[in-house]
Amino acid sequence: MITNVNDDSLRPTQKSEKKWNWFEISNIWANDIQSLFGYTLVASLFISYGVTGWTAFTALIVAGLIVTFLVNISGKAGVDYGIPYPVFARASMGVEGAKLSAIIRAIVAVFWFGVQTYFASTALNLLIVSLFGIKIEETYLGLTSIGWLSFLIVWILQIVIFSKGMSWVSKFLNFAAPFVYIVMIGLLIVLWDKSGGELFSVANNIFSNEESTLSSEINGFFAIVGTMIAYFAAVMINFSDFSRYAKDKKAMVIGNLVGLPINMIIFSALALLITAGSVVVFGEKLTSPMDIVERADSTVLSLVAAITFFTATVGINLVANFVPAVNGISNLAPKKLSFKNSGIITSGFALIIGGFWVSFISEVGISPIVNTLGATLAPLYGILVIDYYLVRKQKLDLDSLYDDSEKSIYYYEKGWNRKTLMAFGLGAIFSISTVWVDFLSDLSGYGWIIGATLGGFIYLFLVKNTSKIEKENSSNLAFN
Repeated sequence: MITNVNDDSLRPTQKSEKKWNWFEISNIWANDIQSLFGYTLVASLFISYGVTGWTAFTALIVAGLIVTFLVNISGKAGVDYGIPYPVFARASMGVEGAKLSAIIRAIVAVFWFGVQTYFASTALNLLIVSLFGIKIEETYLGLTSIGWLSFLIVWILQIVIFSKGMSWVSKFLNFAAPFVYIVMIGLLIVLWDKSGGELFSVANNIFSNEESTLSSEINGFFAIVGTMIAYFAAVMINFSDFSRYAKDKKAMVIGNLVGLPINMIIFSALALLITAGSVVVFGEKLTSPMDIVERADSTVLSLVAAITFFTATVGINLVANFVPAVNGISNLAPKKLSFKNSGIITSGFALIIGGFWVSFISEVGISPIVNTLGATLAPLYGILVIDYYLVRKQKLDLDSLYDDSEKSIYYYEKGWNRKTLMAFGLGAIFSISTVWVDFLSDLSGYGWIIGATLGGFIYLFLVKNTSKIEKENSSNLAFN
């Protein structure tokens, strides 16, 4: 009997609720890719790794294809059983251990929620300055008073939208998905006009890098692939939160294929072209589209950008951050914490985190943060997939997943699977070390891949070894 559940965010989806077709699934990725932070990350990778534009572009496409494959694997349980990630994790982690994995995922989600909210507020901040001509230099914790006002407005508007609940999600995502391309194409047109129509010919030269070597291009290629996989790590691990609403596996697979690689191609191409165009027009590589909008000095463009990037940020926060955080927090006390209550908690923490983002990112940069968060989640993905496919052969006991008593087959030792904890700890320590330990720095772009592989195969080794010992002990007892 299903008991360890609440009425909204954690219960299994019913057949009547499985209405998402490939279009709804594809829009999840459209919203996840198209954000101010996503643009800044893509542009920064092109610059920081010193590769040619074509190498960066190819690496981004390859990363999209790899993520598509990986998310089809992690999302299948959601299609098969209609369960969200915190419940899915109970099979490998235990009914209590799953709370740890879900809250780790929730912490990452809340962090990104605050970060994305800050980036969206920069668009509103620019609009207010453009409309009223107000310029304030004095800052408080990294933001001006107008910056804080913009941040709070975006934060409040998101709470209002999120309060609608999951039944409203697909409608909003369908509306928000194409919006960001409007302003990106607008920026490209502005840059093309300001360059006297010479943008593309000059940008092609900027895409080349005379100082690069074959070795640096190869290293940069794999580093970008690894970083982009880490960027999507959060959604990959909890994709069952969304795939459980898919009509069937075919809808999920087609939706992921259309939504991820295709959107990655279009978005990356525009981002790289605009970045190269900023050099043509302004003499420097600008990694934030809001810096380009500000230089363009157009109130109309500022208005369109503010609306567009607010919409895009709400989309990605809803997909990648809000829903996973709410489900993870709800899982701590399923009978007491509803979708709404968990949403309030999520938004409160996001307000604090977003406020400190400016000073934090300026100290360490974007790529290390993305790789660290990805490396932390990576072993959980490996463990989840290995357990579902190789250990359990895609067979789960739904009643036991929702039973927190000792009768559950997923109760393990007082609700914890120690083999999983050991595999997660060892995998996470090493993968995080690749980002911050100097002699492992050459592996920094591969943190997620290393973490997922280590976590999964250490777990498999422990399971197989334990089973072997148990069989030997049983045989000895029978002999004696």
